[in-house]
Amino acid sequence: MTFTLPPLPYDRDALTPHMSPETLDLHHGRHHQAYVDQANTLAAAAGLRRHSLLGVIRTAPPGALRDNAAQVWNHAFFWQCITPDSCAPTGQLAMLIEQGFGSHEGFLEAFAAAAAGHFGSGWAWLVLEGSTLRIIALHDGDTPALHEGMAPLLTLDLWEHAYYVDRRNDRRAYIAAVMNNLVNWTFVAMNLDRQGLSRGDQG
Repeated sequence: MTFTLPPLPYDRDALTPHMSPETLDLHHGRHHQAYVDQANTLAAAAGLRRHSLLGVIRTAPPGALRDNAAQVWNHAFFWQCITPDSCAPTGQLAMLIEQGFGSHEGFLEAFAAAAAGHFGSGWAWLVLEGSTLRIIALHDGDTPALHEGMAPLLTLDLWEHAYYVDRRNDRRAYIAAVMNNLVNWTFVAMNLDRQGLSRGDQG
């Protein structure tokens, strides 16, 4: 199949002032689009056009095709993790956060520390492993789709293209802006069904 750039689930100015329209134009319209274009070109060359996006990620050997396909999936998932209508987690998700991190504030501190402390490019994730929440950081284009038993709930892009327009090189300011104002906790809670991988898939 031919992979496509999924539309943003909100207007390009909806995340202002925490994330600017210019950032969305560059991050979604150029960087994400470039991963889509490369994944299509490389999948065709490798004879893997019949596969879904997750199928390509899991079938392709380490290298450019897997990296680009994983970045298509990571970004598609990431755009759903943020919203202009953020509200606090509730229900089972709130209970799991309290059990795992003591409080919502404790979670935010732990997540920010993991994201800020990650060396180089990559992604910070909240995942469900068994019945336990875990915060992890994965390098470059690595993705939970490549890790058995890791159900993705939430991710934050740590590549500089996610924040250099609005925050220059201040990753901590970017982390705070997103985590304190833009997290789509409704989407995060939905992923407790362990079907989160399907929500970034195509095909």
